[in-house]
Amino acid sequence: MIIGRAVTKKFGNLTAVDRLDLHVRSGEIYSFLGPNGAGKTTTIRMLTGSLPPTSGEIEIDRKQYDRDEIEIKREIGVVPDEPRLYENLKGIEFIEFIKGIYQLDPIQTDKRFYELCAAFDIDFLQTYIGDYSHGMKQKLMVISVLMREPKVIFLDEPTVGLDARSAKTLKTLLDKFRNQGSAIFLTTHILEIAEKMSDRIGIIRKGRMVAEGSMEELRKIGNNQAHSLEDIFLDLTGGNTAPDTL
Repeated sequence: MIIGRAVTKKFGNLTAVDRLDLHVRSGEIYSFLGPNGAGKTTTIRMLTGSLPPTSGEIEIDRKQYDRDEIEIKREIGVVPDEPRLYENLKGIEFIEFIKGIYQLDPIQTDKRFYELCAAFDIDFLQTYIGDYSHGMKQKLMVISVLMREPKVIFLDEPTVGLDARSAKTLKTLLDKFRNQGSAIFLTTHILEIAEKMSDRIGIIRKGRMVAEGSMEELRKIGNNQAHSLEDIFLDLTGGNTAPDTL
């Protein structure tokens, strides 16, 4: 469902993403991990069509952006790390806007929408988005994506701003979508989420993939079955030594 071949992004002399190869299957949760500045968000922006790669190829459900951009964007859902919403709209007006843009079936969509509102305890849709907290905006963005039941879902730090109950609800829903065949690509700094939820994990450092595989496969890198994802991550990204001042 998601394929990247030698995907590269340069900003002047800076190579933010360097010859990245990716493949994410239907019915799979793939966690994409790395330190700050490693290239995670840049990669998501390229995979979702908001930033063109300098070189390399990207396919989403066997389609390419240069030929099938509208079709791809109809099939994918994107939850960014910072929800950018129309603050002069009420929440319910934003939902109606999304339903119109994607030409969604009103009966089926409304059923899913109200189920999601109940799951996330959303009762603020009649107020203006400009008055929302970050967590409220995040919930609105999440339900506006999940109500469409996209084939491919991209989430960049999706639990930031969510309370513990909502974060658990999101994890449960992502499991459901995986079981229905969606491909889910997420970034997170919460390694426990990645370790428990992911079918496979990719670790990026300075724009390059340094490891990829299931937890069992990643443990073999250190030849130690007791390795946690945190141990593996810190070993591979050079963060396993605390400053001398501590």
